[in-house]
Amino acid sequence: MTKTFEKAVTGFNHNIKHKGKVYHVQTEDSGVNNPHIITHLFVGGNILASKKTSYSDILNAESLAEVVRELMEEQHKEMLRNLINGVYDNYESAVRSYQPGQLASEADQAQAKLQAGQPMAPKPVVVPVAPVAPLLPPEVAAARALKEKPKINEVGVETLFGEDLISEKSLDEVILSYLAGEGEQ
Repeated sequence: MTKTFEKAVTGFNHNIKHKGKVYHVQTEDSGVNNPHIITHLFVGGNILASKKTSYSDILNAESLAEVVRELMEEQHKEMLRNLINGVYDNYESAVRSYQPGQLASEADQAQAKLQAGQPMAPKPVVVPVAPVAPLLPPEVAAARALKEKPKINEVGVETLFGEDLISEKSLDEVILSYLAGEGEQ
């Protein structure tokens, strides 16, 4: 009896150097609940090309896991062959890469929309909003709501801590005093 698989087949990842740059090819399976194989070609953290193939038409095939693995291998190798054969050489010049946290300028966004054939949206109207007071942690809000301000200690620093409870006794002396009942008042 043939066992069907429910989890995704383990994918492939390869780094390959081409024309002085390191490219990363990644192929993964989404499993039988979402039966497709997707391969991405990355350069500098950006997806340069992708290929997605559905295998929903062969879900009842015998040895489905092996068949899916073969499909994944072929799709992965195809992306590698296309890279080496220069299929994606011109793609990278049209792709602008950004560092983490860096946003595209308005000019870059407009250029990308034009290249993608998307209509240009009208410039948004910016409505000024009154500044909102930052939310404070509850302990800070409670300290600020105190009716009696913290006292200045002998060092001259304000404190909320109980310096009046601190004594010159050692810990052993404090414990002995407590055990002897001297700490009760």
